[in-house]
Amino acid sequence: MITSSYNLVAVIGTTASGKTRLGVQLARRFGGEIIAADSRQVYRGLDLGSGKDLDEYQADGPPVPYHLVDTVDLESEYNVFAYQRDFFCAFDSLTNRDVLPIVVGGSGLYIEAALNRYRMVEVPVDEGWRIEAEGLEDNALEARLRQAKGSLHNTTDLTDRARTIRAIEIAEYSACHTPEPAPDIRPLILGVRLEKEVLHRRIRERLVARIDEGLIEEVEQLLRNGIPSEKLDFLGLEFRYVLNYVEGDIKNKNDLIQKLSAAIVQFARKQAKWFRRMERKGSVIHWIDGPDANAAFEIVSQAFPRSETG
Repeated sequence: MITSSYNLVAVIGTTASGKTRLGVQLARRFGGEIIAADSRQVYRGLDLGSGKDLDEYQADGPPVPYHLVDTVDLESEYNVFAYQRDFFCAFDSLTNRDVLPIVVGGSGLYIEAALNRYRMVEVPVDEGWRIEAEGLEDNALEARLRQAKGSLHNTTDLTDRARTIRAIEIAEYSACHTPEPAPDIRPLILGVRLEKEVLHRRIRERLVARIDEGLIEEVEQLLRNGIPSEKLDFLGLEFRYVLNYVEGDIKNKNDLIQKLSAAIVQFARKQAKWFRRMERKGSVIHWIDGPDANAAFEIVSQAFPRSETG
């Protein structure tokens, strides 16, 4: 039961940090349900490669309901705007049922879209404007962008003509399309962190396990189902590197494991950097050394008095 100044718990962390299991443990303890914050887990058919860990939701206890996993087909285009819309719907549904939403994820952009109190506006392509822009000189585009924005403190939108055109499109659309207010979201954020050596070992072990479970076969099946290789390359490291292996650019599994493990380690560093950036922007993150359930229970118990279910 939600009886706190907070109305949501978020469990964030790098890949292989154990955040999903911790989120499930919290859901069982406090009567919550999981909302995934992941840019790939929304897609059906991306199981091992996206790290859905669906068995975690049923391990060591009654199944825990989850949301925003397996919600769209791979042929669909999905982005952070669609995610924010779907997240708000899931959040409203849970809170209306007096169920504690527990956000679990490592996709920084999706996490911030869920937790920050701003409503994103998805701006459609304006074909008429694009035709008009073809006949304008760069200085005319710059003038129009400055007029649309009122001021231009950041000039990165002027570094590329296509980017400038899109920036004008966004600025002019946003000026006359006010987004609906965001829900009242008051998150308690828990961050799971591991020692560097431990995280690197877990990344490699997790990758080896997924290859043994059929990651390569999953990618081969996606190709047989007609998913273009360009789409797989876009969907992230695991799919990109396994695709290179399937196509013969990576010669054997050992090389695949070595190269993909190193790439995932680099990705984990980027995730950690994003979380530090969230803190600099004002997010309060309660860091836990490892997926320590008892430490997490203590923090959440203090924030949500009388909300434990067992």
